Formats: sequence, structure tokens, C-alpha cells
Amino acid sequence: MSDIDNVSWNYPTPIWFGLGRSLEIPNALEAQGMQNPLVVTDPEFTSNKNFIKIIELLKNNKIKHSIFSNIKGNPTGKNVMDGVEHFLSNNNDGVIAIGGGSSLDAGKAIAFMTKQKENLWFFEDIGDNWTRAITDQLPKVIAIPTTAGTGSETGRASLILDESDKTKKIIFHPSFLPDLVILDPNLTLSLPPHLTAATGMDALAHCLEAYCARGFHPMADGIALEGIKNVKDSLLSAYKNPDDIFARSKMLVTSSMGSTAFQKGLGAIHSLSHPINAVNDIHHGLSNAIFMPYVLKFNEPIISQRIQLLTKYLELENSTFDGFLSWILKLRDELAIPHTLKELNQEFDFELLSEMALKDPSTGPNPRDISLDEMKQLYINSYEGIL
Repeated sequence: MSDIDNVSWNYPTPIWFGLGRSLEIPNALEAQGMQNPLVVTDPEFTSNKNFIKIIELLKNNKIKHSIFSNIKGNPTGKNVMDGVEHFLSNNNDGVIAIGGGSSLDAGKAIAFMTKQKENLWFFEDIGDNWTRAITDQLPKVIAIPTTAGTGSETGRASLILDESDKTKKIIFHPSFLPDLVILDPNLTLSLPPHLTAATGMDALAHCLEAYCARGFHPMADGIALEGIKNVKDSLLSAYKNPDDIFARSKMLVTSSMGSTAFQKGLGAIHSLSHPINAVNDIHHGLSNAIFMPYVLKFNEPIISQRIQLLTKYLELENSTFDGFLSWILKLRDELAIPHTLKELNQEFDFELLSEMALKDPSTGPNPRDISLDEMKQLYINSYEGIL
């Protein structure tokens, strides 16, 4: 990328990409027919200069709006339903979700639940309950990500914590896909290095697991391949040189690519992560990064040939499975990612976590069948550093 142009795409949903495009929010609201949006974000971002600038734009253009920021790092069902109450009491007619994956997940779920008669957990991604949703006149959603990792802006689901049993549940419906996405790399410049690393590894996990997942989906495979290449080319630069707007741009787009690709499926990296995010409150991108090499090694008998093809596209010197694994380990080291769970200095109930991981929807698409004992062993390997 030698220059950054403002461009617009229509796949998988309308996307406005370019520097400063978040400042086009009045035009975006007009395009979506919103006159009184609910702005959903996290508490920390409300003091960010970019957020303040966007709110000032709304005020200067006399656009009525309200702000909801009561969202945890792992958004809960209560957060979502509090947001629904806020939406209805303020007569909002749409949602602007701005922030990291938590804000975007919450914003999408809030918009969806404003019209539903069933409770939130009824729409967990199990069976076909999503077909029973009320979809008439759902509020529109404009998604503006400020991190480059989760890809929630191009996802058809939200990950919400059920505090009653401490499980992160995937709430799914095709209408969760936002009506408009604004990708403004300027919004990611303030992201600190440790979050640049963790969210970037999250994007890599999405692309890598989609590429390796069971099933025939060449379009997803192609997007995943290019996404992995972007990570190789840009993540370290974004981490070491936070003002590198070209690297930031590549990573922001890669985040959206990852969630587009994983419509094909994910795998055991995410199966292991979701329980530990819910029970131990560990950052999702960080846990994905820790589990990545251990899951790769477990899946090696099935994915070895596929990984060799990937190494050629990445132009790695060692075009074998071990060469790819070495690249992953080196990348993690340069990003200061812990090599083991032990380094997080927490206590883990591997029995409980393994049972939760086995039931996780991401387990099904994993390229290799996995048992409860094998899931527990993966946790142990990740804790002790056994590859």
C-alpha cells in the first residue's frame, strides 16, 4: 500500500474505508435514514479525542442522539438489555456502535433485541432458533471499529457473557451484519502496543482457523489467505511503529476480512479461548495468541499439507509445517505475547474449562476431532508450554 485512498466497498456489507471517514458520520446517518441514533461505546472510549470529535459533529449538525456506555470488556446480557431499555426510553431509531469488539457486539445485540419477544439467550447459535426472530423494522446499525482484531463490524453474531453460568454465548442472526461499516485507520492510532498485538493476533486467529476449518468454502479460504499475508506484512510494524498509518490500515481491513472468512467456521483456538475469557476474564485476543501454537500442533496430522501451501504464499524460508510454527512462535515473541498460560499468574479449573470448550460451537469446525481428554490436555500443554 503506497498510498491510502478513500474507497467504498459493498462486500460483505457497505464499507466506507479511508482516513478521516468517521467524520462523515452525518452523511452516514442520512444515508441510513437515522435521525436519533443511540451511540454505543465502552466507558473508556468516551474520553477519547476521536469520540469527542464525532459527538461534536452530531451536535453541530443538530442531530439528536443519546449515548450508552455501560458495557464491560466482556459484554453481558444485562449490558445488552440495559442498552435496549435506554434505546426505547430515548425513542432512538438506530445504533452507532463505535469502539472495540465489545462495543460493536453490544451495539448489534441491542439493535436486534429492541424488537424481540423472546429473551436474548433464546437466540444462542444452537439449532434454528434464529429463524424465529422478529426482523420487521429492525433498527439499522452503523459500526465503527477502533481496534483491528475482532472484526465484529462484518460479523453476523455477537459474543455475550451469560453471568448466570459464566459462559460466553454466540448470539446469531444474519441481520446482526451492520448496515454500514466505517473503517477509519486514524481511530486505531491511539491503540497501545499490547492491544495492537492482542487484537492483531485475534485477526490472525480468525483467518488461520477459517483457512484450516472443515468444509468447502473457496471464497472464505481466499480471504483468509490474504488476511494472513497482511498480518505477516503489517502487524509487527503497527506494533513497533504505532504511527505507521499504512500498517494500521492493512490491519484494520484484515480484521474485517477475518470475520468475513470465518463464516466458514473456526476451531479449537476459539473453543479454548471462550471459556477462559468468561471464567478468568482474560482478553480474547491474548488467549487466542497463547493457544495458537498448541492447537496448530494438535491439528498437524490433518492440516500439514494445507499449511505447507500457506507457507509458499507467505514466502517463508522454511515451507514446512514446522517452518510455519516457528514463524508463529517468533511473531508471538516479538509481540511480547506470553508463551504459556502459567505466565498470566492465574488459577485455572481445567476440568470445568474443558467441558465448556468441548460444547463451544467453534469445536465442530475444528479440522481434527477432539475429545474431552484431548481438550484438557491442550489446556495443560498451553499452561506448561508443551509443544
